[in-house]
Amino acid sequence: MNTKRSKRWDGKIDTLTADYLKDVVTQMKAYGDRVQFALNGPGQKPHYQVINSFEKKMAFDSNNHLLHPGEDEFVGANATPVLTLAQIETAIANVGVKRVTTTTRAVRSVRGSSTPAARPGDLIDIQKYEYFKNNVQKLPEGIRAYSQDITNLMKKGMTAEAAFGEIVEQYF
Repeated sequence: MNTKRSKRWDGKIDTLTADYLKDVVTQMKAYGDRVQFALNGPGQKPHYQVINSFEKKMAFDSNNHLLHPGEDEFVGANATPVLTLAQIETAIANVGVKRVTTTTRAVRSVRGSSTPAARPGDLIDIQKYEYFKNNVQKLPEGIRAYSQDITNLMKKGMTAEAAFGEIVEQYF
């Protein structure tokens, strides 16, 4: 007998319920701007850890209660890649939306990799976040308000460093 109760989460964000993801967003808004889900937890609601800009991590169980994670719970193949708040909000918006598959496949840079190829928008977010994380001490305090402007400049071909520099020059 295969019941929903005994079925484990398959690691795909789009298979999580909107209510569960909204609870995750609530914890993210309170404790950090990134999240990582455990793949080895029980049931359809995985354990997750919220990560803030200082790389501090706070783990929660599937009922959004604090959790003392196992040593290997959020390491390597036992966890999803780190996702941003924007990616989780996008996943909530797409819950219940039927997916259309195409025959075109993204080329992976590593053979046999089990992670999907990143979309261009995700790469911009990753590059932007990495630059911010590595240079937060040098950047003006209000730079976060111009996040979308930085993203738009990067979509036009600028590097993260150049886009941040342009915003600092224009507004600070």
